[in-house]
Amino acid sequence: MNVQHHYSSLKHSRNGLRAETIAALLQTHRSWSALPDRSHVLCERSDLLTWLARSCLSPFRMPGSLPAVCEAAWPKDVGIMAVEVYVPSQYVEQAELEEFDGVGAGKYTVGLGQARMGFCSDREDISSLCLTVVQRLMERSGLSYQSVGRLEVGTETIIDKSKSTKTVLMQLFEESGNTDVEGVDTTNACYGGTAALFNAVNWVESSSWDGRYALVVAGDIAVYATGGARPTGGAGAVAMLVGPNAPLAFERGLRGTHMQHAYDFYKPDMVSEYPVVDGKLSIQCYLSALDRCYSVYRNKIHAQRQREGLDKRCSLEDFGFMVFHSPYCKLVQKSLARLMLNDFLCHPSPDTESGPFSGLEAFRDVKIEDTYFDRDVEKAFMKASSEAFENKTKASLLISNQNGNMYTPSVYGCLASVLAQHTPQQLAGQRIGVFSYGSGFAATLYSIKVTQDATPGSSLDKLVSSLCDLQARLDSRKKVSPDVFAQNMKLREETHHLANYIPQGSVEELFPGTWYLTRVDEKHRRQYARRSVSDDRPLEAGLLTSSNAAEHIPSPLKKMPRIPSATAGPEGLVISNGDH
Repeated sequence: MNVQHHYSSLKHSRNGLRAETIAALLQTHRSWSALPDRSHVLCERSDLLTWLARSCLSPFRMPGSLPAVCEAAWPKDVGIMAVEVYVPSQYVEQAELEEFDGVGAGKYTVGLGQARMGFCSDREDISSLCLTVVQRLMERSGLSYQSVGRLEVGTETIIDKSKSTKTVLMQLFEESGNTDVEGVDTTNACYGGTAALFNAVNWVESSSWDGRYALVVAGDIAVYATGGARPTGGAGAVAMLVGPNAPLAFERGLRGTHMQHAYDFYKPDMVSEYPVVDGKLSIQCYLSALDRCYSVYRNKIHAQRQREGLDKRCSLEDFGFMVFHSPYCKLVQKSLARLMLNDFLCHPSPDTESGPFSGLEAFRDVKIEDTYFDRDVEKAFMKASSEAFENKTKASLLISNQNGNMYTPSVYGCLASVLAQHTPQQLAGQRIGVFSYGSGFAATLYSIKVTQDATPGSSLDKLVSSLCDLQARLDSRKKVSPDVFAQNMKLREETHHLANYIPQGSVEELFPGTWYLTRVDEKHRRQYARRSVSDDRPLEAGLLTSSNAAEHIPSPLKKMPRIPSATAGPEGLVISNGDH
């Protein structure tokens, strides 16, 4: 049955529609050229769309409650297709930093749960980090730049108050001729990457989608002034390819969000990279946001289950893995314990004689808002949740423990860490809970469902394989002394906004294939070059073309054009951040 027939049947019989008629119309509503192109019909189309919106997409329905006939219109299993992670090539040991800073042994390594901290010299900025991670994802995935229709950057590392980092990245698209790429930058502390990811998913599921992939980049350089907050720094970037039929699919309607005004962490000084931090308030905001987001999420999934005839409450047991934004690893462990506290307090009749709630009866009547800094509650529930932490969350802290807090990419570094340390068979079918938090503050807890297909060559198998060298990459970094680290922080502090400046950091210390800053001219225009991908070749400034590797991630729609394979080689001398 063609579109014309469906349109006619709908036009003449709106009160007695068949499900198949609505489904077919919704499936094809993005291609209205299939309908007659006469003015009187255009008016009817508009009326038809309005009626469909009111009938199937009513704003008064609970999220996730859309009837199956309407869900048929969306691309299936929209989510993350590929992930690339970039961390700087040098780090400092937290144990050595404790001694250097003159604090007690264990303050950073035990109290914060941090082992190493990655950092950037003045050779790297937010644009170079993002250039590196985007090009690596495209090269490793074998994708053409023409297959990307949306690119959005989530970052709080601002080097220009007007020009977005996304526009700098567009230089990677120049040879392909693709300038039809939506999206700019999104900023709210560590939440910007999640906001960009949601925008990408929403775009693919919308009438604006043209069949191409969305690309999301989360990147930051987290640095602090000398003092107690400095060991919670870090740096890095994560790029994620978003499309339909993904191995990591977003569960539709299952997002719990909480947003509130607070000055827990902010950057009011426009000439400094350093934030103003209220440490105690920041922890309270983080934990209160977690409580609220978890409550909203549980209510939504419970409502979905009730519509399906089930009356099962949501708890930690529903998640195969749970990952969190990680300012420092110890806070993540406390956060998982807090989810168990929420489960305990919301359970109508918890078993305190056996099972995970054993011995917790003394805390039955505590008020959740009074427990943010209650050591007795914290200790009891960290002990009670220790097994769950080992099974669901500990693996997610690989990058956080070894590289530190990356701000916007932090939670996605945790997701990558889970993928890197499990087989496709261990991941298949699992629900992964994701809690993202950004100071100021904005937070969401949502879930991802892993595909059931773990066969060799499947999209999940390729995704996991692409991250299997993550530990090796972390181990290949160069360790520097705390004194060298402090000198680099001082150099960044003095030079990060200078004009007519040539960076002093060593290019030879960068990983092969890393983009780096070559100079900032007298008008603050930045120019970048890329280190050779091969160690046995001399350093070269310029963009390398994609290799002859076949594209192993197909386009969402096969009609999208492709760049013919080309021999790898240099492709120009420099790349800049533009002339204005």
